[in-house]
Amino acid sequence: MSSQEEILSDGRFSRVARDPRFWEMPEKERKVKIDKRFRAMFHDKKFKLRYTVDKRGRPVNYTSTENLRKFYALSESDSDLSEGDSKEVTVKKKKKKKAKGKGEADC
Repeated sequence: MSSQEEILSDGRFSRVARDPRFWEMPEKERKVKIDKRFRAMFHDKKFKLRYTVDKRGRPVNYTSTENLRKFYALSESDSDLSEGDSKEVTVKKKKKKKAKGKGEADC
């Protein structure tokens, strides 16, 4: 099979390198921007599905939230909010665990 340079040097295909229709899409523009109204879909249990096999029947080990993160991105102003929310959620979980531990020790 011919190398990429040989193909682009051929007169029939030389315009492919200059034509923006054939350029690869930048990573920033590839994902759809989601605002704060829909950020719950990244961590809500209603949106999380656990896949065991792919569409061809092969075993896989991933969830639908990974797919959401692949195709959607939070808008710039909302991404700061979501990072803060995830930190708050972990702090709340730690506090709940400590509170349960104290309650069990009193019994």
